[in-house]
Amino acid sequence: MYRLHIDIPMPLSEEESLKTASKIVAFLQNNILIDNLDIEQINYRLGHDEDRQKSNYFIKDANGHVNNKKCRIDLVKNDT
Repeated sequence: MYRLHIDIPMPLSEEESLKTASKIVAFLQNNILIDNLDIEQINYRLGHDEDRQKSNYFIKDANGHVNNKKCRIDLVKNDT
């Protein structure tokens, strides 16, 4: 199986990177056309180059620790 990896460097603060990445994810959720594709979901995360693990800054607990689970966009095909 092949996977599409899109790497967008963000030389911003953590807060600004989260805002920018959230806008990109929202755009994808609202504009992706999948009617002719066999894709059911898109996984994503916001990472940091200096982290040794695959951290996801979209998922952060009250103590400031980040998770390593990916977020997911579930795609629903139009029946029309």
